[in-house]
Amino acid sequence: MAEAHAKHHDYHLVDPSPWPFVVSVFAFVMAVGAVFWMHGQLTVLVMIAGLLGVLYTLIMWWRDVIREGEHEHAHTPVVQIHLRYGMILFIATEVMFFVAWFWAFFDAALFVGEEINFSRAEFTGGHWPPTGIETFNPWHLPLLNTLILLTSGTTLTWAHHALVHGDRQSAKWGLWLTVGLGFLFSLLQGYEYSHAEFAFSGNIYGATFFMATGFHGFHVIIGTIFLAVCLGRLFAGHFTPTHHFGLEAAAWYWHLVDVVWLFLFTFIYVWGSAGAPH
Repeated sequence: MAEAHAKHHDYHLVDPSPWPFVVSVFAFVMAVGAVFWMHGQLTVLVMIAGLLGVLYTLIMWWRDVIREGEHEHAHTPVVQIHLRYGMILFIATEVMFFVAWFWAFFDAALFVGEEINFSRAEFTGGHWPPTGIETFNPWHLPLLNTLILLTSGTTLTWAHHALVHGDRQSAKWGLWLTVGLGFLFSLLQGYEYSHAEFAFSGNIYGATFFMATGFHGFHVIIGTIFLAVCLGRLFAGHFTPTHHFGLEAAAWYWHLVDVVWLFLFTFIYVWGSAGAPH
């Protein structure tokens, strides 16, 4: 009887799980709540309830994935290859998100006088940055944040290579430093936002600036949490030199954040503010 149920393949047949359905329900509640809140027809609490539901469901779902890999040993080499394919596709979708924000920025910055359904010159003054916009000096806080993120990429690479070579203590130190640098970046960006001389609403520069940099900042927060979970798992005895896809996926995600920031710094902070008062 046991032989009839024995596993004779390298694939992981996932057990029935409620989380895909539950997270879709909460995501729907969050999206509908956001739309109605923006139109003033519902309180923001509906959107927040949906968001909290999504976060709780994802935590439970990822807990099950960790259990399957660490305790049930379901993540065979073949399964790990497919997990890598999945992470690559996820990162590709994230790249498309950022392409959209850059597209919006360059469309506004390069075609300042274009007329479609309205005259864009009314919002830009015929040049970029628009008239009256006082931009951030890219060589002050933005440059510091650039150095912080580049350093965090270095410390994360150190942690990854240390784990591959069996040096768990160095891996912990590398992750500690990376998480700390990610937290510091978020603090400094929050400080920068609080001192902005332009708002999100009412001008095309503020809308494109805050959407692009804010979306990236959100990814920094998610990546910091991702790495903090990996650090906790490392202290819990998870990960081996040959079995640590969770950390590897977090590293890929963090390096994406690094690369996107270099584009943001170069084009939005430096090129996009050229000729504007600081």
